[in-house]
Amino acid sequence: MESILVGVYLICFAVIAGGAFALMTQNLRRTPIPIVARSQGLRRPRHPEAPQPGEELLYVDLSRERLEALYEQAS
Repeated sequence: MESILVGVYLICFAVIAGGAFALMTQNLRRTPIPIVARSQGLRRPRHPEAPQPGEELLYVDLSRERLEALYEQAS
């Protein structure tokens, strides 16, 4: 009886491990790998909302000195 349970356990373990391996393999095949493209000299396409070269960006400076100066100015 115990040998049957061990056999069932091993079969279930092999099915789950095989399914996990198959899922991982398919995910890796469908995922683009930018490291390989970079090593071959290829570039990724730019994001449509990425700034163009030379375009000015609006940003917020949250450095500690700047925040302290704003706090002192408000008091």
